[in-house]
Amino acid sequence: MNKKYERYIEYIVNDIEAPYFINMRDNYGLSPDEYEIVLSKVLNQPVTIKGRNVYDTNGNRIYSEDSLGYWIKKEYDTNGNRIYYEDKFGVIIDNRRL
Repeated sequence: MNKKYERYIEYIVNDIEAPYFINMRDNYGLSPDEYEIVLSKVLNQPVTIKGRNVYDTNGNRIYSEDSLGYWIKKEYDTNGNRIYYEDKFGVIIDNRRL
């Protein structure tokens, strides 16, 4: 990546809010080929994208969104237990605070 493009990606990563897919397309003009680059940085881990679903390296779905902008974000511990769940309306469960 050239420096100008890297700075643009970093700007998006620091600026973007969910719903990510809609915002990447509509607000930043990114192509689907660029989504993985941005979401890996936003979610702080390597990701795989299938449709509007984002998976971590263990195959856990960590983010999904529908065409209307409803989204769900999850985090898992090293044992595969869900420790965090958030949706468009707010945090539903955060086991990291227990």
